[in-house]
Amino acid sequence: MKEMESLLIVGGRVIDPASGVDEELDVLLREGRVAALAPYGKVRSRASRIFKAKGCIVAPGFVDLHVHLREPGQAYKETIATGTAAAAAGGFTSVCAMPNTAPVNDSPEITRWMQAPERGARVNVFPVAAATLGSLGEKLTDFAALKQAGAVAVSDDGKPILDERRMRAALRTAARLNLPVVQHAEDTHLTAGGSMNAGPTSFRLGLRGMPNAAESNLVKRDIVLARRTKGRLHVAHLSTREALLAVREAKQAGLRVTCEVTPHHFTLVDTNVGEFNTLYKMNPPLRSMADRDALVAGLLDGAIDAIATDHAPHAHHEKEVEFDRAAFGIAGLETALAIAITVLHQHFKLPLWRIIELLSANPAKIFGLAERGNLAQGSRADVTIFDPKKKWTFDASQSKSKSRNTPFDGWSFTGQVVATVVNGEVVHQQ
Repeated sequence: MKEMESLLIVGGRVIDPASGVDEELDVLLREGRVAALAPYGKVRSRASRIFKAKGCIVAPGFVDLHVHLREPGQAYKETIATGTAAAAAGGFTSVCAMPNTAPVNDSPEITRWMQAPERGARVNVFPVAAATLGSLGEKLTDFAALKQAGAVAVSDDGKPILDERRMRAALRTAARLNLPVVQHAEDTHLTAGGSMNAGPTSFRLGLRGMPNAAESNLVKRDIVLARRTKGRLHVAHLSTREALLAVREAKQAGLRVTCEVTPHHFTLVDTNVGEFNTLYKMNPPLRSMADRDALVAGLLDGAIDAIATDHAPHAHHEKEVEFDRAAFGIAGLETALAIAITVLHQHFKLPLWRIIELLSANPAKIFGLAERGNLAQGSRADVTIFDPKKKWTFDASQSKSKSRNTPFDGWSFTGQVVATVVNGEVVHQQ
């Protein structure tokens, strides 16, 4: 933001869970910071630009804890520029990029490279660095150097840390630096060759299934390790009722354990795979209706901390193959808010306040982004403006992402992002 440039957002309903605010206020942004909040027409300073937000919600900028931007090494799927453009269109002002790039982000050099201005990011990029060299599960990376370079967490993501001693060491080392360890909880001994949830649908289709225990067993083990090490454990894309129960009990015991869920896991179930539709193939897989209902209950009662997209773009040819050969993952940045409003708010009556908390304040807190996720005076001028009543249809062909691998193409939603503001600058406007 240029010196003394300012933006005044007028007439909107400000919902800021971190500050306990829910009222109609004007918001003044100046020099990349929140300068003032005041009742309509009461901001005394003049602004170089005015944004009229009548009928809209003005929220802290959304933070996505789990995205795959594919750079370096896989620009044919996505780039940091295109992935963050999709993030901006979805109302996300900050994204946390997973390390399964090529090469793996296991060094300060790659961590810094991902954040360099030359990447053309439209929103804030916070790298999550690999917990082990090459994500091979053997030697720990230099957590301190990675944090100094800008990493906000460590994880081997799609390659879970199965060795108990290594995971204990990762939690203990990260705890000294106040870094969370993010675990993709999957016992790959139980999921080898699997391509969807183990259940009646996988049996009908003749596909090898991935049992719930593959997730819940590893979550339970990691919670024990978190207790012993006093480490910070964050469970990525939690998908099963058994794992959620373990997380709930860990929270009740006062452990530093958090979790995220994706929009596709609280919306879809394994039967949606239909007749081998690879757009519904992801890891963790879509689970049973009972699991889906448990996740919704966890969102309603506070056991789940955050909504994250696990945005996983793939090229067309990686999905247009036999189901068991197709790549895992879907693109999700541009539909997350709309799914949350349509499914959680309209159908399950989850308050908008809670949805915003799950998308802003909570994820910022989990990864220690102190100046993000709130609209308190002096905080970063990251703002998401959306119309909670706007009806629209998602057209994947118009996506900002390079990839189109989404099962939500053609779906009708309620709730649409109107504008996304990063460091005081409008980076997306509907």
